[in-house]
Amino acid sequence: MYNYDQEKKGLYTEEGQRTFLQIRDRVHSLLDTAGAVRLQEAISKSSGDSFLMLACIDRLVELGEIREVAGEGSLSQFKVFVKAHA
Repeated sequence: MYNYDQEKKGLYTEEGQRTFLQIRDRVHSLLDTAGAVRLQEAISKSSGDSFLMLACIDRLVELGEIREVAGEGSLSQFKVFVKAHA
């Protein structure tokens, strides 16, 4: 089962940093285009460890770059995010 606190350490590896930057860039590109992004689209161009990809999204939330606006309590891939600062 996914646990951000356990997966967070993977963000600080070489692979984790590459994945994080790739997902961060994609998220910001989609936000610039549409104003909101579903998690499944945010990670759709990435490959590898799905828990690492989820940790990337959680890290963006933790850093205050994005915030969740819809989908709480729903399946992760249907969660919707917007820029945290308008």
